[in-house]
Amino acid sequence: MIEQLADEELYTVWTVVQALHYDFYMLSAIEEVKELQQPWDMLTIEEATKQLMFL
Repeated sequence: MIEQLADEELYTVWTVVQALHYDFYMLSAIEEVKELQQPWDMLTIEEATKQLMFL
């Protein structure tokens, strides 16, 4: 099937598949973090700003 595609079509398909792969990877990582996250893991805006000032 791949042999039947022109180089331009193959590049287009590869770009779409790559984007979908990255999206799936990020969604999986977000879901994993949601499962592990605790309420006390969150920072308020003021706390986050203070942390950024010390970097």
